[in-house]
Amino acid sequence: MATRVLRVQLSNGYKIPAIGLGTWKSKLGEGKQAVKDAIELGYRHIDCALYYENEEEIGEAIKEKIDDGTVKREELFITSKCWNTYHSKDKVVECCQKSLKALKLDYLDLFLIHWPMGYKEGGDLLPTDANGHFLFSDVDYLETWMGMEECHKRGYVRSIGISNFNISQIKRLWENAIIKPVMNQVESHPYLNQFELLEFCNRLNVKITAYCPLGAPYQYGSKPGEKNLLEDPILKEIASNYSKTTAQVALRYQIQRGVIVVPKSSNKERLKSNIEIFDFKLSRDEMKAIEALNCNIRIVTMIHSKSHPYYPF
Repeated sequence: MATRVLRVQLSNGYKIPAIGLGTWKSKLGEGKQAVKDAIELGYRHIDCALYYENEEEIGEAIKEKIDDGTVKREELFITSKCWNTYHSKDKVVECCQKSLKALKLDYLDLFLIHWPMGYKEGGDLLPTDANGHFLFSDVDYLETWMGMEECHKRGYVRSIGISNFNISQIKRLWENAIIKPVMNQVESHPYLNQFELLEFCNRLNVKITAYCPLGAPYQYGSKPGEKNLLEDPILKEIASNYSKTTAQVALRYQIQRGVIVVPKSSNKERLKSNIEIFDFKLSRDEMKAIEALNCNIRIVTMIHSKSHPYYPF
C-alpha cells in the first residue's frame, strides 16, 4: 500500500507534499523509472528543473502513471525552475514554456528562480569564454521575478518562488514583488541546518524546501576528510532508538522543523525507505542533538560564479 504523505500549506492556500523526489543528477533512463516507482510508492511531489536536462523522460513517466490510472494530475505537485540563462523577463516565460512542453503538462504547481545569478543568454546552459571563465548577464533578479509573475498571470504556474536566495536578497525581492514568493529551495541537512534562514523565512510565511537533505552521499569521499552524514554517530544512535535508518532520521528532522524535503534516489528500496518517515516522531532532545551537528558544510557551492554580484554565499 502506498504511503500517505503529510501536506504543508503554502501562503497562497495550495498544499505541497512534505516529501518529494529530487531528480538532479538522474542518469538517462534512470530518472523515468525512479519517477514511476516513486508514484507507485505514494510520492506525489516531483522536483524538476530545465537545467537537469531530463524533463522529457520525467514527463513520459508522469504521463504513463496518469494514463494507467495510478494517479490523477490534480493529485501531483510538480516543481520546475527557471535557469540562469533565462533571466530576462521574456526568457523566463520561454523557459517555463519549455519545461511545460517537456513535462507534457498544462501547468506547473511551483516554478522557482533556480539561482539569483544570471548568465549570458541564448546559448549554452553554462556559457564560458575561450579561457573557461563563466559569462554572466547583468539582468537583475527583480526583472526575473517580473517574468515569474507573468508566468503566473498566464496560468502557466500556480505558485512561484525562489531557490538559493540569501536573506538580504529575499528582503529586496519581497519589497519589490507584486506576488510574494511562497518558497525558497536551498541546500539543507544536519551539517548545514540553515537555522537563521529558516527563522527569517518563517516570519514571512515563505516555506523552505531542502535539497541534498541527506548530505549528498553519492559524492562522499570525493574530497579528503569529507564527512559522511549518514555515518554520523549521533544519527546512528537516534536511528537505533526507532529501528530506522540514519537517512530516515535526517529526513524526519526536517519534517518536524516544517521543512519540505526532496531526496534523490533511483533505488526502489531507498525510495520506499525515504518516504516511511511519518510513523515516528523525534523527541525535543533528539531534535536539539541533531541541531548541534551543524558545521556549515556546503556541498553545492557554485564557486565558479563567486564573482557574480548576486552570488548568494
